[in-house]
Amino acid sequence: MRILISADMEGATGVTWTADVLPQTEQWQRFRRLFTGDVNACVAGLRAGGATDVLVNEAHSSQRNLLLEDLDTGARLLTGRHKPLSMMQGVDSGVDGVVFLGYHAGAGQEGVLAHTYLENSVTGVWLDGEPAGEGGLNAALAAEHGVPVLLVTGDDKACEEARDYAPDAEVVAVKECVSRYAAICAPPRVTAERITAAARAAMSRAGRTPGAVAPHRIEVEFDATHLAAAAAVVPTVTRIGARRVGFDAESMTLAMQAFKVVTAIAAGAVEGIYG
Repeated sequence: MRILISADMEGATGVTWTADVLPQTEQWQRFRRLFTGDVNACVAGLRAGGATDVLVNEAHSSQRNLLLEDLDTGARLLTGRHKPLSMMQGVDSGVDGVVFLGYHAGAGQEGVLAHTYLENSVTGVWLDGEPAGEGGLNAALAAEHGVPVLLVTGDDKACEEARDYAPDAEVVAVKECVSRYAAICAPPRVTAERITAAARAAMSRAGRTPGAVAPHRIEVEFDATHLAAAAAVVPTVTRIGARRVGFDAESMTLAMQAFKVVTAIAAGAVEGIYG
């Protein structure tokens, strides 16, 4: 059994604020170790449950956060940016399941460091008319390839969100949201035990099923009108409100590629502290 771990950092053990996940800060160096510990706990559980190959895809920011020298030897690491499928790179390689590790709630929702792709410029994303954060978008992409979401870890709000897009997945809340920048956190030894146990149990659901390619629509709302105007220059993207754009695609893969372009252009249109 081959398993993919899509590893984000905002939902890792102990993370509660910007400096914890911002490369080159002192706090980031500290939380890289905790992040790697969460991944190792997951790898241990997956292997105990029957996984024969585990690919860890770095999915946060620079996508160079995990400590390879400390990684469980039962896993391989896909690190670095500019991957065609971004957070889900590897889902099309014949894997039998995917884990969303260190995930967080979507933009506009309550949760520790909640956002969708852009840290604070996107206020909401909708997939086929329903609110969707990174987990929901990535789960739809996994479904297109017939790959089940086995496990989701993050704060309690991320786990609640997962019930909508992956109702059969195991969930592990490593912290309880108090506010966007505060949480009640369990120690790493405790979260590691929980993650390992859940990952092992989740392997009972591993196994590909026939995927289904279908058209999808994504709508994105920004916190400023000029970001919607900037995104609307992308072919197929239409401005449907002062701060909102939408587009249709023939598959979820194409929809996510377009979404990446939209968010990249919007990010490039942000000017200093005024956004």
